[in-house]
Order: sequence, then C-alpha cells, then structure tokens
Amino acid sequence: MKTLSRILASIFLIILLLVLGLFITGNEFLVKGVWVTYLHGEKTATIDDDRFFETRTVAANNPEPWPLHKRYNSIKLSDELNSTLQESESVAFVVVKNDKLLFEQYWDGYSDTSHSNSFSMAKSIITILTEIAIEQGYIKSWNEKVNTFLPELEGPYANDLELWHLSTMTAGLQWNEHYTSPFDITARAYYGNDIASLMYSEVPVVNKPGDTYNYQSGAPQLLGLVLSKATGKTVSEFASEELWSKVGAIHDASWHLDHKDGNELTYCCFNSNARDFARLGKLMLNYGNWDGNQILDSTFVAKAGHGVGVDYYGWSFWIYNDLNTPVYYFSGILGQYVIVFPEKDLVVCRLGKGRLEDGDNHPKDFKVIARESLKYFGY
Repeated sequence: MKTLSRILASIFLIILLLVLGLFITGNEFLVKGVWVTYLHGEKTATIDDDRFFETRTVAANNPEPWPLHKRYNSIKLSDELNSTLQESESVAFVVVKNDKLLFEQYWDGYSDTSHSNSFSMAKSIITILTEIAIEQGYIKSWNEKVNTFLPELEGPYANDLELWHLSTMTAGLQWNEHYTSPFDITARAYYGNDIASLMYSEVPVVNKPGDTYNYQSGAPQLLGLVLSKATGKTVSEFASEELWSKVGAIHDASWHLDHKDGNELTYCCFNSNARDFARLGKLMLNYGNWDGNQILDSTFVAKAGHGVGVDYYGWSFWIYNDLNTPVYYFSGILGQYVIVFPEKDLVVCRLGKGRLEDGDNHPKDFKVIARESLKYFGY
C-alpha cells in the first residue's frame, strides 16, 4: 500500500513539474489543449468546443421565424447526397429557396436549435462586420492602414498592411497555417489566453502585403482587433446590434473568447445553428438587403464572391467555378458550409463533424453537396 502511495505521489509530482515547465516556457496553452481534446476522448478541436471556452453572447433581439416553402421537406435527397452527408458526419442540412425554408434534416441528436462551432465561417462573418463598420463611418475604407488601429503591429512591412489585405488573405504575415503540431501558431491562438499579445509579439508582417495569396487565420484575427478598436465595442456587441438582430436570428449566438472578458477569436468560433447560419446566406444572396433594410452595400456583396489574387478565394469567401453558375460559400474546417447560388435564389447550409478531402481547394463533400443541391433544389 505504501509502495502504491509512493508511485501515485511520484506521478503527481511529475505531472506538476510538467505543467509548471509549460507555464515557465510560455507553453501553458498546451494544458488547455490536452484537457479539451485528449482528456475528453478527442484528437482535435470539435464543433462542441464552446463548453470549454469563455464565450460572449451575440444577442438575437428581433427574432423572425423562417416562412416555410410550399414544398417544405417534400423533396427526397439523392442517394449520393444522402450518403455523402452521412459519411462526412453531418449534423445539419438546411436548404432555403426563394427566402423560404425548403428542406431540413438533422443527425446524431442535433436539431434546429443546436449550437455548434462554425470554425472558419467566422472569417466571412468578420469581413461582413468590417464592411458594416466602414459603411457606418467607424472606419474610412478598406484601404485604411492596419497600424492606424493597431500600432503594436510589427514587421518590415507593417506600415504597408491595409484592411483589404486581411480579408483577401494577402497580408504577408508570419503565420504557419498548420493543424497537426501542438506547438504551431494555430494551436497557440486557439488554446491561448491572450490573442492580442500573441498577434503583436509573434505575427509580424514579413512579406509585402497584396502580392501573394496565403491562407492565414491570423489575418481575420487582426481584423477583429481592428473592429473592436474602431467601434469601441466588443465584436460580439457590434455583431448583435448590426447583424444578428437585423437578420432576424431566432437564437442567441456566441463567440469564443481568449479568456474571460477578453477578445473574440474572430478567425473562428462563432457558434450558432443551421437555420440561423442560413440567414447569412440569404443576406448575401439578396445583395445585403434584408426585407427592405440594406444592411450591406450591394457593391461590396457583388465583389465579395470574386477572386482576389486567385480564382477560388475572394473577400473571405470561397469561390467555386465548376457548376456553370456562380457559387460562393462560407467554409469551416470540419465541413461547415453556407453555400450561396446567386442565380438560383438558393442557400444551402451544412454543419458537421468532418469533411471529405479531395486534394484541391474545395473538399469532396462540398462538391457533392453543391452539385446535388443545385440539381435537386435549384429548379
């Protein structure tokens, strides 16, 4: 018995020293990372991570239920679409046609009220919010220098960085968009407790902005810090007042924070449900107009879905050119999609726990969802 006690005491001491070492070396984020993932049976971030984070509410102050389409849930999913949705571990699939709810289906205990993490769909959301701030005069234009708001920004090209570079992924930051190493900047940003300090101290502008497309989550994170500085409000407060409440969201959303009362993680981590996410698609589909209220300038919406530097990525929206009709979409790493078909008056939202890769810029499951949705719901 004494031997067992000594062994347990030794193990406890080793763990304590390891944790202490992580804090001393500035790697304390790994403690949270291990707790959130491995100690809960996961290998990576999940759509239900909000339970492990401090969050801030994005209030829905003017709920407006979706009207049901006359063909609501009368169209059967094709075998290919159905199998793809199940194979990629979908939890929600919602279709809006002519501004009405046409189809919805849920899996694995999720429902029309279930919140889940949007991951990188938040990049599109922070771009929308920045455009609203520009239209309201908080920010002069997309050509404003970032260091006007964030003088702490470092790097040889810090003085050249403009807001539009952040939205179009042409910022030239020192940022390795890598998701497997626990020591990379993406893990530090996700599990760390001070995103602003991390951005200022470890993410300098090392390449000339505007020259090269390079997908970097640090870019929309800087955009979120700018938005908060420019408006004098938290990103969640601004989102509630100027977007979420104006598109009639039924349920409050939430945004992950780096710590209690801290900054929103604006490159990811906006939590909501499929029905309410689809509202963002309707807003874009109708060129920024929501039931007669112009929330976004139509000219901005028109250019958001066009490539900048590359033909598959625009102003924080992915662009798909293979269906003989315009298609652009919000996208998250685990197959979170809000897909907009401008010429078909069609919006599709799919949420899930995984996606099927295809070796190019668009995941395999997205291609099937887009093609089959156009075929069966595009008319």
